[in-house]
Formats: sequence, C-alpha cells, structure tokens
Amino acid sequence: MKKWWPLVAVCAGTFMLLVDVTIVTVALPDMARELHTTFQDLQWVIDLYALVLAALVLTVGSVADRLGRRRVYLIGLVVFALSSLACGLAPNVGVLIAARGVQGLGAAAMFATTMALISSSYSGRERGVAFGAWGAVNGAAAAAGPIVGGLLATHFGWRWIFLVNLPVSV
Repeated sequence: MKKWWPLVAVCAGTFMLLVDVTIVTVALPDMARELHTTFQDLQWVIDLYALVLAALVLTVGSVADRLGRRRVYLIGLVVFALSSLACGLAPNVGVLIAARGVQGLGAAAMFATTMALISSSYSGRERGVAFGAWGAVNGAAAAAGPIVGGLLATHFGWRWIFLVNLPVSV
C-alpha cells in the first residue's frame, strides 16, 4: 500500500485544483450579496483562476525541471492552500480576485508536475494503473465542482468552497 501514497497525494491535489475551476459558479449569488458587488466583477473570480492556471502551467513545468518536481509541487500546494485561506477570508471582491489569481499560480505549479511525479514514481503496469486513476480523478473533478460547491454554499456558506481546500492540502 505504501507504494500508492504518492498517487493518492497527487490525485487529491489534482482533484482539489480542478474542482476549484467550477466550484465557484454555484456560489456567485451569495458572493455578490455578501460582498456587495456585481456579477461582472465576480466573473473575474472565475476567469482569473483559470487564466493564470492555463497561462503558467508550461512555464512552471520548465521551472520544475530545473528546481525539482517534488519541490515545485509542494511549493504550489502551500501557495494554493494559503491563497484558498485568503479567498475564504476575503473582505471584498478585490481581495477575492487577487487571491484567486495567486491560487491559480499554486494550481499551475501542482498541475504542471503531476504527470512527471507519476512517471517517476511508477513503472510498467503500475504506471498504467496510476495514469488511469489520475485520468479518472480529472474527469470526476470536473463533474464534482458544482455539486460540492452547491452543498458547501448551501449548508456552510460560500466561503467554505475555498476553506475546504485547507484540510485537503494538509
């Protein structure tokens, strides 16, 4: 079982960062009301995360080749967790937007290194199993975002769509 812990860690991180692409959408009305802002402003809460993630994933992957994939993954995880905390505690939409941008940077560092970490941790048939599990997690994350976001926002408030990342990160 010990040999699968790296896969569990990588898949949990990947699930978390991919869920964060879509989790926000169901909480937008609550955010707009509590932060006294417009949906146009909140569009940046959604878009900036995805833009930073997509724009930096290749660059961060190149940096990871030089600095070490595990190190960059862990730095990304810490950045992601701290920016998730900042999102959850944001007093206004400007802080929320900025924190989402930083969250996208952490997500890029994590996402850019996942495949390399899996490749270096497994070989042969185990590598195929690991990539299959990773792919399944990616697909499930896209579908789970709105469901998880709806449950958290309904029962605990919109801030918990970000704060839930903290225990997962640990």
